[in-house]
Amino acid sequence: MKSQIALHASRTSAFCLLLVISGATAHAGIFHRKTKPLSQKDDALASVASNQPDKELFDRAMRALKKGKFDIARLDLQTLLNTYPDSEYAMRSKLAIGDTWYKEGGSAAMQQAEQEYKDFITFFPDKPEAAEAQMKVADIYYKQMQKPDRDPTNAIRAQEEYRAMILQYPDSSLIPQARQKLREVQEVLGDHEFTIGSFYQAQQNYVAAGARLQSIIDSYPLYSRVDEALIDVGDGYAAQAKSIQSLRLDAAAKERLHALYVHRAQQAYDRVILEYPMMPHADDARDRLEAMGLPVPQPTEQAVADSAAIEQSRAPIDLKYKAFLLITSRPSTVQAARVGNPSVADTTEVLAPSIVKETLADISWAQKPDGKPAPSRPYLSNRVPAQPLLSNNAPLPGMPTSAPPSAGQPANSLQLNDVGGDNVQGGTVDQNQTAPQPPQAVQPPVGAGATAPKAGTPAAAQPDAATSGQPGVWPSAAPDNGGLKKVAPKNSTPLPASTDAASAPAQVNDVPEAARASAMPQQETAAANGKKKKKQKAPKFTSGQESSSAHKKKKGLHKLW
Repeated sequence: MKSQIALHASRTSAFCLLLVISGATAHAGIFHRKTKPLSQKDDALASVASNQPDKELFDRAMRALKKGKFDIARLDLQTLLNTYPDSEYAMRSKLAIGDTWYKEGGSAAMQQAEQEYKDFITFFPDKPEAAEAQMKVADIYYKQMQKPDRDPTNAIRAQEEYRAMILQYPDSSLIPQARQKLREVQEVLGDHEFTIGSFYQAQQNYVAAGARLQSIIDSYPLYSRVDEALIDVGDGYAAQAKSIQSLRLDAAAKERLHALYVHRAQQAYDRVILEYPMMPHADDARDRLEAMGLPVPQPTEQAVADSAAIEQSRAPIDLKYKAFLLITSRPSTVQAARVGNPSVADTTEVLAPSIVKETLADISWAQKPDGKPAPSRPYLSNRVPAQPLLSNNAPLPGMPTSAPPSAGQPANSLQLNDVGGDNVQGGTVDQNQTAPQPPQAVQPPVGAGATAPKAGTPAAAQPDAATSGQPGVWPSAAPDNGGLKKVAPKNSTPLPASTDAASAPAQVNDVPEAARASAMPQQETAAANGKKKKKQKAPKFTSGQESSSAHKKKKGLHKLW
């Protein structure tokens, strides 16, 4: 019995000892779950062994930001900056305040986020995080871009900020992302300019269309429809070349101006083939050159490979994505290239008035070359070697030559001189030049009383009947009107003296006098004879025939009226 009691006591004591040991180990934290520290992505300066108060504020703010509690996160971050201005977390806290506004969204929040990022760049310009802040500023405007047919202000600002990011921080790891975003922004801006330029092109307003299309060619070389813009520019010059015949210029000036515009159209078509050989409209450029009888250039293998790489990087647009574009306000960036260097240089904006001045300069050169080369267009020849334009009457490459003028025949049918008369040279009258004779002067008929011109008096000095007011003087032809044909009737013989007009015949629809008298009422006839006109009685009212309130008997106060 004693042995059993002793065995039971020993078991009890062992169990109690086991309970004490397990309680001690549990109190020591062996079975407690360890708290997972913040990852390096959430906090680059996190330290597991750190228990500093500034770090506690920063960690708490990051957890609130992750949960979407932006107000609490900003309060903790601002408390950290005010309480511990020299903390190692101050720089990250300043940047995180901008992140809270950025993730909150909305127009007002985005403006506040931009201000915070700009302040961060001002305080820490040499830190690696400055590139991240500049990238966030560009992303603010990227997220607010609208479709190409809307206001392009946000897209323009996004392009400026991405360019600043690439130029100021070329060694940043965010450069590839910034380049791709810049390609997409320029795709949207290219669509905006192309839509307006196509509208003006359809209205045959080639000056306004050229201003829009020229900005695309200069600023957005990776635009998905830059080849079509060049085709439209070439078509505009070709249309202007066809309309030159309507200008009041001499034949030689028209020929020079026509050759100049044809050559510019050729430059635009050549650039499509040489720089964008794998784009859809390269075949259209070849067809236009062949139709004009001009040589078709051959692109290099490198140009073909580069163009093919750019075109293959563009994502196709399927039917599902087209349906999505109908319900969203975001612009489409699918057609943007994924390779190639976007343009980061600012280009001068091309305006329609500048193109008008260039056109006037072309016309002035065509009239008086004076040995000067023909004007050129930078956006057509800045990357493609343009063929030199010849001055004076020399033809342009690819243009048919005209027969030289024969002996005794002037080269120009119209000579532009200084003001002072056709025979003025250097301010003095040329005495050797004879006075111009009136073309096709009409002699007066014999016996018409016309006075012949005096002997020795030039025919051009005789007064014209239309201007002098003397009908007896024989008319002379109009003076030289710049080579234009005189508008006048073939037979300019003066009309005979006017005579009295014959009496007009009676009209068919007139009523004879006898019929009018018989149809006159009797009272009118009596009044005409001096008798007093009798007053015609009003017809008697019959209630069965019509109903009217005017014939009802008046009652009450209505009897007074």
